[in-house]
Amino acid sequence: MSPLNLNNVVEFIQANIGEFHYRRGASLQSLKLTDVLKKKNPYLFKAKNINNANDLVKLFLNAHLSSQEETIFGEFLEKLAIFVCGQVYGGRKSSAEGIDLEFQKDNVVYIVSVKSGPNWGNSNQVKRMVENFKQAKRILRTGNSNINVQAINGCCYGKTNLDKGDYLKICGQEFWTFISGDEKLFVDIIEPFGYQAKIRNEELAAEYDRALNLFTQQFMNDFCVDGVIDWEKLVRFNSGKPISKSKK
Repeated sequence: MSPLNLNNVVEFIQANIGEFHYRRGASLQSLKLTDVLKKKNPYLFKAKNINNANDLVKLFLNAHLSSQEETIFGEFLEKLAIFVCGQVYGGRKSSAEGIDLEFQKDNVVYIVSVKSGPNWGNSNQVKRMVENFKQAKRILRTGNSNINVQAINGCCYGKTNLDKGDYLKICGQEFWTFISGDEKLFVDIIEPFGYQAKIRNEELAAEYDRALNLFTQQFMNDFCVDGVIDWEKLVRFNSGKPISKSKK
């Protein structure tokens, strides 16, 4: 074990957080209105009595961005966790399927699936994680059945800490302390996340406004009649059966 150098962690965050901002902007630039409309629930927005085209497009766009940001930032946090653990315990990206981090501490080999927060998946996704843990354990124990392997679902925020039988679920401060040996790390990393955030957010806001204006115009042209949303046409586009060539 080596003591954690916080300056190295800060430098890593500042050097890599730009990728998060870049990918947010890139997702907007490559986005198509039709893709958004196909993925979101039109019934929900009708039930909320959204009848303004600009408001509706904004809600569709915001829902898309929120989902994208969770995914992109989760990947960044995974890389940060691997870097931190690498500095202290020699942790590394695991070659096993579905395992993000692998390291040894106190004669125990830890295999870790890193998630952003505690409520990250449905029952099928959790089941898949457990299967990945079991497979990784079998591989690690090949040729050495006595090796002590512990599976961890590590969550970067939250307070849930549970023994799930097949794995331990460790969240928030407990997780960052577990991979770094530093009880204050979960607080110390919050400020570096804001590196150049104001400038980057201003750039994203300009791209967002551009997309919102274009999408609203397109939506008005394709899904409105005399300025009124044609909900039937929108629902048919979102959920209707494809029209066969013979019926065209």
